[in-house]
Amino acid sequence: MSRYSEYLKEVEERKDQALHPKPIDGSELLSEIIEQIKDVNNEHRSNSINLFIYNVLPGTTSAAGVKAKFLKEIILGESLVEEISPSFAFEQLSHMKGGPSIGVLLDLALGDNTAIAEEAAKILKTQVFLYEADMDRLEEAFKKDNKIAKDIIESYAKADFFTKLPEVDEEIKVVTFIAGVGDISTDLLSPGSDAHSRSDRELHGKCLFEHNEDRQKELLALQEKHPDKSVMLIAEKGTMGVGSSRMSGVNNVALWTGKQASPYVPFINIAPVVAGTNGISPIFLTTVGVTGGIGLDLKNWVKKYDADGNLLVDEDEEPILEQTYSVDTGTVLTINTKTKKLYNGDQELIDISSALTPQKMEFMRAGGSYAIVFGKKLQAFAAKTLGIAISPVFATSKEVSHEGQGLTAVEKIFNKNAVGTSGATLHAGSYVRVEVNIVGSQDTTGLMTSQELEMMAATVISPIVDGGYQSGCHTASVWDFKSQENIPKLMKFMNDFGLITARHPEHKYHPMTDVIHKVLNDITIDDWAIIIGGDSHTRMSKGVAFGADSGTVALALATGEASMPIPESVKVTFKGEMKDYMDFRDVVHATQSQMLKEFGGENVFQGKIIEVHIGTLPSDQAFTFTDWTAEMKAKASICISQDDTLIESLEIAKGRIQIMIDKGMDNEKQVLQGLIDKANKRIDQIKSGEKPALTPDDNAKYYAEFVVDLDIIDEPMIADPDVHNEDVSKRYTHDTIRELTYYEGKKKVDLGFVGSCMVHKGDIKIVSKILKNLEERHGKVEFRAPLVVTAPTYNIIDELKEEKDWEVLQKYSGFEFDDTAPKSSARTEYDNILYLERPGCNLCMGNQEKAEKGDTVMATSTRLFQGRVVADTDRKKGESLLASTPVVVLSAILGRTPTIEEYRAAVKDIKLTQFAPPLKKLTSKPLPPHKISY
Repeated sequence: MSRYSEYLKEVEERKDQALHPKPIDGSELLSEIIEQIKDVNNEHRSNSINLFIYNVLPGTTSAAGVKAKFLKEIILGESLVEEISPSFAFEQLSHMKGGPSIGVLLDLALGDNTAIAEEAAKILKTQVFLYEADMDRLEEAFKKDNKIAKDIIESYAKADFFTKLPEVDEEIKVVTFIAGVGDISTDLLSPGSDAHSRSDRELHGKCLFEHNEDRQKELLALQEKHPDKSVMLIAEKGTMGVGSSRMSGVNNVALWTGKQASPYVPFINIAPVVAGTNGISPIFLTTVGVTGGIGLDLKNWVKKYDADGNLLVDEDEEPILEQTYSVDTGTVLTINTKTKKLYNGDQELIDISSALTPQKMEFMRAGGSYAIVFGKKLQAFAAKTLGIAISPVFATSKEVSHEGQGLTAVEKIFNKNAVGTSGATLHAGSYVRVEVNIVGSQDTTGLMTSQELEMMAATVISPIVDGGYQSGCHTASVWDFKSQENIPKLMKFMNDFGLITARHPEHKYHPMTDVIHKVLNDITIDDWAIIIGGDSHTRMSKGVAFGADSGTVALALATGEASMPIPESVKVTFKGEMKDYMDFRDVVHATQSQMLKEFGGENVFQGKIIEVHIGTLPSDQAFTFTDWTAEMKAKASICISQDDTLIESLEIAKGRIQIMIDKGMDNEKQVLQGLIDKANKRIDQIKSGEKPALTPDDNAKYYAEFVVDLDIIDEPMIADPDVHNEDVSKRYTHDTIRELTYYEGKKKVDLGFVGSCMVHKGDIKIVSKILKNLEERHGKVEFRAPLVVTAPTYNIIDELKEEKDWEVLQKYSGFEFDDTAPKSSARTEYDNILYLERPGCNLCMGNQEKAEKGDTVMATSTRLFQGRVVADTDRKKGESLLASTPVVVLSAILGRTPTIEEYRAAVKDIKLTQFAPPLKKLTSKPLPPHKISY
């Protein structure tokens, strides 16, 4: 059967799902289609022309290469197609976004036919996705006095590709659609269980609102009623886009409410408008910018105060909110991009200038942030080639510098990594381009990242990046048909691109399903590093890490850069003494609880850097705090460590990188060995005193400072989704932190889960120790609820085997993973046994394994959103409570929450994750600017 026949068969199958033909990305299929176009008598010719024009993915896909070549033939008159004139062929090339199309346009522009060369030059002047090889060709021709090359370069120097674009409309009419009340997780927009379909954008679009077709029909009806307006999706009384970055979530919103990016590229839409009473999650907002969209902080519900200015609270000590204006579904509003205000008719509602900064306006005008990033690079190349100064076309990056004010840790890191600045010392609020050290791509967003790389015509990782890693952890639980189809293809692409990959395309080493955040934490070998990762929990305990959408990850991989404002920081220190029967996870939860109480319910962490002065905790244990900061809605976090602790963490990292090398995971460029060399250099700098561990200046300025009181943490702390709260907006947040005794040992628990990125080796050892403790006291341990244990990495399992803890777990397990025969289908029912699952995300991800519907789950993970770990039934809401490892283990053994007495007895003589605050302040005296050494 021919490729085309197979494609037609797939087209018919997709019709049954009300789907259009899948976009073409393969060269073999398109080559066959072109042969049918050339055959004027072919019965499939008309359909083939339609597919060729409207259904081929651009960029560096193999199909794009074939399409560009055929269009070149048409332009040169080597192939005659009545339906595709040479001018239309040029138009097609103009929509192909780099890669082979740029090569063809350069061939034509630098060729001998003057008329064709001039036409090609017109198109090239509109293009921005040029890489070094393309620029080298232009520069070489320019040096040989080629007039066309000179004309093109001069156009680039003036940034005609941007300045000749239409201005953003002064007024943008929107009609509101309340997508949900309270925080809206990206799972509502792009459920984890549909991760397999993310690269098939039309198919994935059907999962919007978690496949709720009634809600989808309401949205369509609203669009039909307001065809001249954009639908603005709103999180009423909450934050939009919490939980993860989800380019797929923004893609889905754009697919339903945005506008088509190109008439010749299907299902790629841009310019969505989203909003939240409490704004947009920082990572999600970045993703909106990738598509040239708008994200509004509505502030339409505010805290209520009495006549004396006292905050009014309800019976649960929660602030009472009052509505300042309505955004009920169907409300027509106007976004004025000139006044930067939001209006209802003539009534001014709020200032929205933060959503319409000069940079964001440029993203909107250019159709997304990529075009601006590449455009600036292209203009800089042109100016350098011509020997002229760069014309000030683009908005000047905001630089904030306060004379005499010290630097926070994140300000120091941004100043070190900044490029293209004036040279001034920059403080929070500055908008900065920075070089990126480490980039991570995870497997359920990786296919979209690879598509983004193809569409921006990138073929190799930037030499600026110290190391890139492609994980296999989000699809580790079940090696099903979807994984078998998608993951090997992803791993080959990323391996060829230059990343270290969890799987080798030719199976040269055993697949590694380690949790990506753990791997990135290990390969980050510098406390001054900037890390970009395709997951909201990209939160390292060395350097500063930002979770990002698949597009931002692609941009970081291709250019080695990222652009963002320097966030403000909140300084977190500790006082008191941690009780020996408490676990560090309880300190993490208590931090959030104490912070909300201290600041009257205001989450001062939201959108900020949490600078945690952890001091004495090595990176594995400290990661528990930084990981949870995603749930605190922080932009990122930074650990301030003592010198000796940082050295210990770097030594651990070196050992784990060496294990990766020993497994055969290093590539030809010896990226992993290079990381070890850099770690050794950093350790030498610390030991010699040349460059101690990163600390903020003692006169740095913070958005807020907060001290966690360890003395008052005297029992385990649990994050509760509070699924029955009468105020819907307060359900499924991470802000309801309760003490263990709240449950009085009576709350039924249906399943326990110890795993995810929140646990480290010590947590798995705790499981073993508790089992041994209880066995010694009672002679036998029986589980009244299932206990799923998933070590985050293979290294942990190897070490547990050496230390005899794994054999204790094996003794009680009724299931142990087998890498030689991985599960091919997800478990839907559980027995009351211990399950030893393969390293990876498992239940925390919710895309493969889930608890049984309606279960009450006690977990060490990070996700308590509705439907993520456990779905509802008609009779009972599923709920996922988050707690420390000992609480989870006891809950599974007892089938209920333990009493405080049961808890303290079970952990007696067990070494939990302990923490002692550093004895001295971890700050430094600011240096004069000329003496600062980064």
